[in-house]
Amino acid sequence: MKTYPPKQPRALPPRRRRIPAFHPVPLSPRSDGWTHERQAQFIGVLAETRSVLAACRRISMGRESAYRLRKRPGAAGFAAAWDAALGKPNEPVDLSSAKSTGLDAGTRFQSGRLQVVMDAGNFVGIRRKPDHSAHLQHLARLDRACAHIDWR
Repeated sequence: MKTYPPKQPRALPPRRRRIPAFHPVPLSPRSDGWTHERQAQFIGVLAETRSVLAACRRISMGRESAYRLRKRPGAAGFAAAWDAALGKPNEPVDLSSAKSTGLDAGTRFQSGRLQVVMDAGNFVGIRRKPDHSAHLQHLARLDRACAHIDWR
């Protein structure tokens, strides 16, 4: 009688992690600092390697500065993307609200949102997306500010 080895259970395909689009943390411009592109590259490489140290080494930034960037005011979206890249459960951030992001509508409109593009678990690139709701909020605020002006 033939005997067959027991069937091995099929390995489940790796679960796709969705990294949410985020507003970059506003910083003063420096060529060797955390630019908007570097922030998105960090999130993409972090999703690929799942190591903060490896991601920082690949984009030539320090691990301590990454943790400081995460704690800065206005970094709620960046921190949510960081958690999503590591596969940690997190509270979704309402990107259209100044209360949850810590950024006013003008800043959110100017910087836009950054979307990390992944393909089969590998970091591919960055897509910059306009933030239309921030644009409309900014225009409404300007309209309210100009409402009391006498144009005559």
